[in-house]
Amino acid sequence: MEDFEELVSSLTPREDNEAIKSYQNTTAVACPACEQPFDDMVVCKQAFTSLNLDFEMDLCTAIHDDNVVLFTHK
Repeated sequence: MEDFEELVSSLTPREDNEAIKSYQNTTAVACPACEQPFDDMVVCKQAFTSLNLDFEMDLCTAIHDDNVVLFTHK
């Protein structure tokens, strides 16, 4: 994914643990996959990661530095 560092600099950090690092999109940045604004970006740091979702949402995906990156759309 090109310009990953620029994308991250436009987002608000929310959580950082062994499994994930998440950011909230508070400025309506466009999703690199579908070009629509997304709600959150989640970087999966481990090969296997489980996410507990509170509600149904659309997901777009990307790969950066061999990590899966999820873009949530509520």
